[in-house]
Amino acid sequence: MTINRTSGRKGGFGHWVRQVADHDVFYSFTRSPVTMLAAFTTFVIVFASIFAPWLTPHDPFNPASLDLMEAFTPPVWLEDGTWKYPLGTDDQGRDILSTIMFGNRISLIVGFFAVLLSMLIGITLGTVSGYVGGWFDVVTMRLADAQLTVPPILIALLVDGVARTTLPRELQEEMAIYVLIFSIGIAAWPQYARVTRSGAMVERNKEYIAAARIIGIHPVRIMLGHIVPNVMGPTLVMATIGVALAIIIEATLSFLGVGVPPTTPSLGTLIRIGNDFLFSGEWWITIFPAVALVVLVLSVNLIGDWLRDTFNPKLR
Repeated sequence: MTINRTSGRKGGFGHWVRQVADHDVFYSFTRSPVTMLAAFTTFVIVFASIFAPWLTPHDPFNPASLDLMEAFTPPVWLEDGTWKYPLGTDDQGRDILSTIMFGNRISLIVGFFAVLLSMLIGITLGTVSGYVGGWFDVVTMRLADAQLTVPPILIALLVDGVARTTLPRELQEEMAIYVLIFSIGIAAWPQYARVTRSGAMVERNKEYIAAARIIGIHPVRIMLGHIVPNVMGPTLVMATIGVALAIIIEATLSFLGVGVPPTTPSLGTLIRIGNDFLFSGEWWITIFPAVALVVLVLSVNLIGDWLRDTFNPKLR
């Protein structure tokens, strides 16, 4: 429902701004301080990740800029800390703040494209299953049910292991991010397929779909032009939470040493590297990347929860 307080008034950009301000989604957003804080935090993290090469005080992955004499420098508020490295350095003298910004970049890229792949597969199979039905629906849903019995991280580990044994050794590091995106994406498609299928089964029985069939519109056009747009709402809400889950899976795989290579570390790789020094006193090497991961995942989850509550009238 849209509360339209400006009906009858038109005026370009100003009219568009008034429409956005009057929309109940914007109203819900501005009345939720937690959601606004989560959105601001996510924006800052994404902005810093995109522009990391220009915003970071140091290039942590340029060997020429590293100084082993500055390794294990503590954070600035501890003894021997320096403002040159506000969060300290790791065992190779890399600035922790800079590595976190670059690590966020890799984690966000993997999470976003993995969810995009899951949505592409799930929406396609779910829409066709719900609209066509028959044996295709039975096979697709039984395959989805079978995959849902296996934890996504185990499927991702299996796909990653197959890729490592199949790809030549010289290509494994170069293709690591693509393999990671594919392994996480292929593990999460059943959820999107089931939600999309339910919506498609409801939409196919409506009168406008029957009218489209009568006038001879091709089934593919009906699915793309009518059914998919009407089932995308719940799917997009689920995708927001799916990004957070994909980031966690990526961090877990990288922590286990089967994710991205150390030369392009994500947050999971940084946590794994710092874990070796956690009990020797250099706690900042692993604690700060772990905190960055928690803040990122929590912010995205809070936005996803707000979207779910906003677009589901039963939860209001």
